[in-house]
Amino acid sequence: MSSKEYESYYVPAQSHWPIIGAVALFLIAIGAGKYVSVLKTGEASWGGYVLLAGIAMVIYMVWGWFSNVISESMSGKYSHQMDNSFKQGMSWFIFSEVMFFAAFFGALFYARMFSVPWLGGEPNNEMTWQVLWPEFQATWPLIKTPDGTTTTAMGWYGLPLINTILLLTSSVTAHFAHVALEQNKRSQLKMWMWATVILGVVFLFLQVMEYQHAYSDEMKLYLDSGIYGNTFFMLTGFHGMHVTLGTIMLIVMMVRIYKGHFTPENHFAFKAASWYWHFVDVVWVFLFVFVYVI
Repeated sequence: MSSKEYESYYVPAQSHWPIIGAVALFLIAIGAGKYVSVLKTGEASWGGYVLLAGIAMVIYMVWGWFSNVISESMSGKYSHQMDNSFKQGMSWFIFSEVMFFAAFFGALFYARMFSVPWLGGEPNNEMTWQVLWPEFQATWPLIKTPDGTTTTAMGWYGLPLINTILLLTSSVTAHFAHVALEQNKRSQLKMWMWATVILGVVFLFLQVMEYQHAYSDEMKLYLDSGIYGNTFFMLTGFHGMHVTLGTIMLIVMMVRIYKGHFTPENHFAFKAASWYWHFVDVVWVFLFVFVYVI
């Protein structure tokens, strides 16, 4: 007879939160699509209201669902096996995000390395180039669209460079916060968490300023400004959404820290938020190099 002791594995009751989350994401997709379609013209649209409704539902869902999970954790219902499940879930989630951004970087790579040279007449597509776009110049970024509209490329200096420094610094402060938690130095933990959150908020503020500058009459860089505008806003926009989510996660962790949650031995929620924050920082480094610099 085996003397091995088995831990209990808590199985929660059926939840309505996944359904609410699915409806919220549907509203965000519909609302964002409609809102972006009229953003350039400045026309009134119901898309913005649907988008806000979806965002509100997401906030409500995340608040309620995470509150349930935190309550279950603090009441001692979770065992070591449950922690392993959370670790595997977070690992697969970050892996799916890696594949998500890999698809967009792949689209950028394909456009720059294959589509642009082919349209420019290489290697044996001279007739295709002359028929489709005789005035085409095989250079990147493409600042002229087929209808003759001219835009301006976003430089790497200025706000993009500042944001790069901010995010890299925030990754360092997040690491110091994690080390302080493992050493049970609560005052240092709070200090480094405040620094990380502030850096994340400043990054988002500066990116909003960058988008305002892009949509100004000076640059005229829009989402529909050809393949360059598409890839620029898709990559930087989705990354900005991930930074927003990461900042919210860090704020939640900071609130829990002030409530006395987490110990040096039991703090996976904090570790998961830290993993995610380091992930968005790494993505930005690749984005800064391949979208802004090269």
